[in-house]
Amino acid sequence: MVAHSRVAIVGAGAVGASLAYALMFKNICSEIMIVDINQEIVKAQVMDLADAASVSHTRIVAATPEEAGQADVIVLTAGAKQKDGEPRTKLIERNYRVLHSVIGGMQPIRPDAIILVVSNPVDILTHIARKLSGLPPSQVLGSGTYLDTTRLRVKLGEIFEVNPQSINAYVLGEHGDSQMIAWNAATIGGRPLTSFKQMKTLDKVAIAKGVSGKAMEIIRLKGATFYGIGACAADLVESIVLNKRQVHPVSVYVERYGVTISMPAKLGWKGVEEVYEIPLNRKEEDKLRKSAEAMRKIESLY
Repeated sequence: MVAHSRVAIVGAGAVGASLAYALMFKNICSEIMIVDINQEIVKAQVMDLADAASVSHTRIVAATPEEAGQADVIVLTAGAKQKDGEPRTKLIERNYRVLHSVIGGMQPIRPDAIILVVSNPVDILTHIARKLSGLPPSQVLGSGTYLDTTRLRVKLGEIFEVNPQSINAYVLGEHGDSQMIAWNAATIGGRPLTSFKQMKTLDKVAIAKGVSGKAMEIIRLKGATFYGIGACAADLVESIVLNKRQVHPVSVYVERYGVTISMPAKLGWKGVEEVYEIPLNRKEEDKLRKSAEAMRKIESLY
């Protein structure tokens, strides 16, 4: 175990439990605290996860919001789910109230804590969490387009017949309708993706739709998504706890656009240590700018 290794997960539903499970087997946390307004589900998740602790050194405990506020890393998975036909603005309003209650209950939050927002809509909720917590922008981030980027790399791995971990490609901007793929900067082994012959017949629009629509397909088939985002959130926590300084596309405050959107960022003990601008062509830059503008209009309401 290492310093900076007490992690609080606020929200004991499927995503929170999947995250806790993934973190347990990384053996990087001295303690994982589970917090939820529903005490029965907290008790059940702690009991169930404790049974898996026989192959992990991680301690799993139930905790109060006040105790969660003193963790090294606080992961927010709590939030209302979008109802059929519900406007996005209504979902944001409902989750604003959830965040207001959750973050208010954790006060005073330790000044060097890192908050990772996983709840959706993740970009605007990361913006709201930063304002409500009072922490610096570098200490509040969201899971953003990390899962979308993972889905993109898996798909490209199938097409180019290479391990997805050897592909350097990003989905940027909003985690949602206006997200975009940075094709111009994508590489395999340092070679530009645009130089491969497969790109001549690649249906970029279909790939983009497949990446952005995969979650809805999973929800249609099984009702919810939680393993993928749980694993991705665990990776982000690992980079912070172990000070790995890995670069991931996450929801961060981007000064150039004055808004919270997903960009590649280096993560360590201090949270977001650096945000990287990557080379985009004119069309991609325009898409990213429009994505930022769309988010700025929503953020201005909060």
